[in-house]
Amino acid sequence: MISFDNIIRIENDSRIPKYQQLVQCLIENIERGYLTVGEKIPSINEVSERFYLSRDTVEKAYNQLKKQKIILSVKGKGYYVARNVSQSQVKVLFLLNKLSNYKLRIYNSFLESLGSTAKVDLHLYHCDAKIMLKILEEHMGAYDYYVVMPHFKDDKLRHLNTNEEIIEALQCIPSEKLVIMDNLIPELGENVASIYQDFKADIYKALKEGIARLKKYEKLVLVYPEKVHYPYPSEIKCGFQKFCANHNFDYEIIPTIYPEMELETNDAYITIEENDLVSLIKQIRDQKFQMGEDIGVISYNDTPLKELLGITVMSTNFKVMGETAAYMIKKHKHEVVKNVFNFIDRGSI
Repeated sequence: MISFDNIIRIENDSRIPKYQQLVQCLIENIERGYLTVGEKIPSINEVSERFYLSRDTVEKAYNQLKKQKIILSVKGKGYYVARNVSQSQVKVLFLLNKLSNYKLRIYNSFLESLGSTAKVDLHLYHCDAKIMLKILEEHMGAYDYYVVMPHFKDDKLRHLNTNEEIIEALQCIPSEKLVIMDNLIPELGENVASIYQDFKADIYKALKEGIARLKKYEKLVLVYPEKVHYPYPSEIKCGFQKFCANHNFDYEIIPTIYPEMELETNDAYITIEENDLVSLIKQIRDQKFQMGEDIGVISYNDTPLKELLGITVMSTNFKVMGETAAYMIKKHKHEVVKNVFNFIDRGSI
């Protein structure tokens, strides 16, 4: 059995939890071939005594490695390396806040751009910080890269970019292994790769691009969902309000498109959720209004169907976001990049 000092390094000053340092040490040594399949590793008591760690700390590390099937325990004999941790493929943990058309387009673009040299595991955390923290804890140290889309919700179903626990957990990941997508966490610093949307600035800029079209309308109505299972960034609402105030537009913010809306000519609607867009278009048609003439319609986030239906959109480029994240991993870049956001006029305003 290989010497303790050759396989285990514990840094007492590091912010990374000691159990996680132990996990990373063993995985790195398996990757380098210093530990091979079937080789016995030090017992919990041996590691605890040699490195002045609590038995609980070592046991937590070993349990994590067992869960990942990297080591196994043989009753009465000890712990052994169970499998190789292959270096032939880059291993990526991809943490997605929700399963939507837009998120899947980012994910698929990311997969296509990385190609067959990478193995990507997708996990959903449903905007729940506790779920994400549990996933990170269980898989810390097992991947070459961690790609995270940070969108969370509080107890009142309001959108949160992050919280202290999330920041602390992400700071335990080496900065060169972390990629933040779709949002920005300034607390992580500029050494963490980030491809983000600036929700407040993006909607403001997009509406300004379309201001010549919008001027024919008397009122702008933003349909901003409140208290939904997957909340939207409040910066979208702030950017809309700022635009209307700066350019003297009368405006209203409503939570949904209600049945039997009192539609008025010379109003323009901005919808975020697909259901609201469908309901709005149906009511415009049912009430014999002309979309783009009597009532304007802009939808947030583009899809092929919106293009087919001729719906004006303002949207980030999901394909480019995925490609950029993959490029940073392949080229070992650690840049902070604002993703492309476009206003696409298709005649519905």
